[in-house]
Amino acid sequence: MNKYLTAVASVLVVCLLAACQSASQPVITAITNVTVIDAVNGVRTNQTVVYNGDEIVSVGPGQVPADVAETIDGSGKYLIPGLWDFHVHLSYDRRLTDDMPALFLAYGVTSVRDTGGLMHRMLPIVEKMRAPGAVAPRVWFAGPLLDGSFVVYDGVSRKEIGVPNATPDEARATIKRLKEQGVDFIKIYEMVTPAVFDAMVETAQALDLPIDSHVPLSMRAGTAGPPVDSIEHLRNIEMDCASNAAELLETRLELLRNPENLSGADLRSSLHELQRMPAIAAYDEARCDQVIDSLASTIQVPTLRLTALNLAPPFDKPHWNEALARIPEDVRRAWAASAARVVSDPVPSETAFGEWTRFLTGRMHQRGVPIGAGTDTPIYMAIPGYSLHTELEQLVAAGLSPLEALRAATVRPAEFFGIENDIGTIDPGKRADLVLLDADPLSDIANTRQISGVISKGRFYDPAELLTN
Repeated sequence: MNKYLTAVASVLVVCLLAACQSASQPVITAITNVTVIDAVNGVRTNQTVVYNGDEIVSVGPGQVPADVAETIDGSGKYLIPGLWDFHVHLSYDRRLTDDMPALFLAYGVTSVRDTGGLMHRMLPIVEKMRAPGAVAPRVWFAGPLLDGSFVVYDGVSRKEIGVPNATPDEARATIKRLKEQGVDFIKIYEMVTPAVFDAMVETAQALDLPIDSHVPLSMRAGTAGPPVDSIEHLRNIEMDCASNAAELLETRLELLRNPENLSGADLRSSLHELQRMPAIAAYDEARCDQVIDSLASTIQVPTLRLTALNLAPPFDKPHWNEALARIPEDVRRAWAASAARVVSDPVPSETAFGEWTRFLTGRMHQRGVPIGAGTDTPIYMAIPGYSLHTELEQLVAAGLSPLEALRAATVRPAEFFGIENDIGTIDPGKRADLVLLDADPLSDIANTRQISGVISKGRFYDPAELLTN
C-alpha cells in the first residue's frame, strides 16, 4: 500500500511526477482546460492550474507557461481541493492502521484530523505519515480523549483511547504535557465535570490549542458549545433542545454520581438509553433554535454516515463490496458479518435517531452554524476514505447543497486550525492538494467518487494504483 507510484500515461490524463519529482527539484505542472470548483470561488471553467511542487502558482484561463515541465489534460474534468476527513482514529484498529494512509489518498482525502488515540501509539503513526516523501495525507492529531473520573474508552469495556481527568489540576497538567508532546488540538469527552471542562478550556486557550469536544453529560450544549471550536456527533445536544431540559440535566447529574459503580462506558450508555429518545420526543423548536444560535461559531461534525447509517446503509451501495475488498481480510469478514446483522435485525431507535441527526444538521445549517465533514473511521464499518464520500452524500440529504458539502470537507477544517490561507481552496499560494474528477460534483455529490487522479503535496497519484499496491 505504501509504495511510490511511477509516472503512468493514459489517454485522458498524463500521470506523472513520482519518478522525477523530489523535494529539492519540484516539477512545475499544469492541469489544462479544467473546470475548477471550490467553496469560496465557486465554478471557474476552462482553467489552467499550475503548481510547482507543493504550491499552486497560478489559476486562470490562457496558455500553459513556458516553464511548465509536465501537463495534465483536464478537458471534460473537474478539479476540487483535496478533501478532509475531519474525524478519524488512526490507531483504533491496528489491523487497518498501516493501510489507512494510502486508502485515504486513493479516495481523494488529502488531510485528516485524528480525534483520539493514546500518545505512545499516535506519535509513531504521525511521525511516519509526516516523513519526507510519505504516501500519506497531511495529519493533525489530538492525542487521547480527555475524560473525567470515569473513562468511556478505558481499554476494558471499550478500546483504550481515553485518559482520566478527575480534577481541574489534573486536567491542566494533562493538557500542558500533551502540548509539549506536540498535539495540534485537544479532544474533551463526555464524562468530565463542569469544573474540569472549564479548566481544560482555559488551559487549551492559553496554550493556543484548538478545542474539539463532545457535549459533556454534566452540561448543556448551550453552555459547553460556545467556548469550544468543534463538537462531534451532535451528541447530547438533543438534551438541551427538550422542553424539560432542566429536569433532564438534574437527573443526569444525580446518575453521574454513579452509585452502582458502573464502568464509564456503561454509565454513559445507560444515560443515553434513558434520556436520548425521550429528549427528542420532547423537542421544543423555540428552545432548540436558541441553543443552535449559541453554536454559531462552533463547527458541528455530525458524522451522519454513522449516526444516520440505517437511513442510507453503505452496504446497499453497488460499490460497497468493491471497496470492502480493499481492506484486510480479517476486517473485511467482520464488517460483512456486521452489515448482515444490521440488515437482518434493524433497530428502530437507531433509525429514529438518524432522522433526528439529519434534521438537526439541516436546521443548524439553515441558521448559519458551520458544518464539518467527518466519519469516525474506522469505527463501525467506516472504510477509510470511502466513508468520507458517504458523509458528503448524507450532508446533502440533510439539506446542504453539493457546494456546501464540499465546504464542509475543505474550508471548515482549515478554519478550525486557522490555516485557511494555506489550504482549502484552489488559489495561488495554496498547498497543492487537489482531486481531479471525471464528473461534476455539483450536479450530483456522489460524483466525488469519480476520481481520475489525486495530487497530494504536489505529487500526482493514480487512485487505482494506490488501491492495488
